[in-house]
Amino acid sequence: MPSTHHVAGMTCGGCARAVETAIREAAPALQAVAVNLETGTVTVTGDAPDAVIETAVEDAGFVYGGRAA
Repeated sequence: MPSTHHVAGMTCGGCARAVETAIREAAPALQAVAVNLETGTVTVTGDAPDAVIETAVEDAGFVYGGRAA
């Protein structure tokens, strides 16, 4: 089941790639990772604890804003 998470600080395609790469490396079992620069969100499909996503986002230099409603 997909989950969407807020990520602050992404301003360009390079930022989006950095977030996507960090999440994929932290949770390789995910089926999909999709970053949306316009909404400042990332949607992941598959099983990964929110804490893993949060750590990956922050280790990549961005601010994790929690799960989107």
